[in-house]
Amino acid sequence: MEKEIARDLLKIHAVFFRPEEPFTWASGIKSPVYCDNRLTLTAPEVRLDVESGLARLIRENYPETEVLMGTSTAGIAHAAITAHLLNLPMGYVRSGAKDHGRQNQIEGKLEPGQKVVVVEDLISTAGSVLEVVQVLRDAGAEILGIVSIFTYGMKKGLERLSAAGVRNISLTNFDVIADVAAEEGYIRPEDVARLISFRNNPSDESWMGAQK
Repeated sequence: MEKEIARDLLKIHAVFFRPEEPFTWASGIKSPVYCDNRLTLTAPEVRLDVESGLARLIRENYPETEVLMGTSTAGIAHAAITAHLLNLPMGYVRSGAKDHGRQNQIEGKLEPGQKVVVVEDLISTAGSVLEVVQVLRDAGAEILGIVSIFTYGMKKGLERLSAAGVRNISLTNFDVIADVAAEEGYIRPEDVARLISFRNNPSDESWMGAQK
């Protein structure tokens, strides 16, 4: 499944590698990869693979799940479709509480003690998804874990997840996508090592001058 999803994401440019012309992240870091998993929503065949895959991960790894909660905003649609496939309730967590109405931060019904899986599209340093986890824990939820479409496997993200005691399972990951990209001609085989070097230390830009 990891390779199938990798091919899907590459095909629709939801994950797009450009090691010779790096993208610039909001943080200023130069990156050889651009990720926009929202594009899966506009590609029906890929969307079916992704949502069916997320449902499968939940069935196999979190069989006690009672509620799915999406991250705002990218995880909301994926949580909704996956919940529909599993016949489960869903909701989502806002980045902050509303300043009107009931001032909710958690949208949808959540009872204290319910077993929750968080649905995220992409995990890099894991900061935003762990904020969602904490909001849900503060509301009394039991967090079984996270499912996501794609993870970089960055050291900082792995350490944060471990410290928070949260398990993440992704449909595919940076290493698999880099290998598939080389196999199918999106990048050169010699670029894989450069991509992994970036992933291992995003602040070190030495990969940009390597193997040109």
